[in-house]
Amino acid sequence: MSTALKDAAERHSRILDAAERCFVRSGFHRTTMQDVAAEAQMSAGNLYRYFPSKDAIVAGLSERDRNELAADFTAPAGPVDFFGFLEALGRKHFVEAPREKAVMLLEIWAESTRNPAVRDCCGAIDGLLQTMMLDLIAAGKNSGAVVASVDPAFALRVLFTMADGLFKRRALEPGFDGEQELANAMAVFRAVFTGQIQPTTSAPSGVSA
Repeated sequence: MSTALKDAAERHSRILDAAERCFVRSGFHRTTMQDVAAEAQMSAGNLYRYFPSKDAIVAGLSERDRNELAADFTAPAGPVDFFGFLEALGRKHFVEAPREKAVMLLEIWAESTRNPAVRDCCGAIDGLLQTMMLDLIAAGKNSGAVVASVDPAFALRVLFTMADGLFKRRALEPGFDGEQELANAMAVFRAVFTGQIQPTTSAPSGVSA
């Protein structure tokens, strides 16, 4: 990569980091492009060269999240430890990641209820996560960690519902105990993926096997 491209990538990342801090501190709507420029220590004109609007910044944050997710799910060599993988992923987000990441996520979720562009960004991340989790469940079935009778749609609904709740609690509860909450979640996930918890009705639409 040339020096110019490296510099541009560094500024791009610096702007996204600055926007995250602003959104967490002041909220999406109270944050202006001038706020982001000041936080990134650059002129507003320079900022607009990279991102023409706050929606474009959210799209940039979403793209970065998609890339990080893809990296998280990069298959290691050899068989995958299904439950070990889930636990490591949960620890990364609910124990190791700063609370501000969860606050940022809540800001974007709230904005997605009003803003179609932000909603599309959230949908793209959810779609990618769904695809990768379905592949992981299939690998878990092949290895025997996940019982063959598990309905992937039901299992994903449980996993997503619990994860979303943990993100909300991580953002809002000062005394949130990530290790304990992760242990509780893993107990439920083990029960679901080993067939001890079964759906009472057909899984809601939106997640397909």
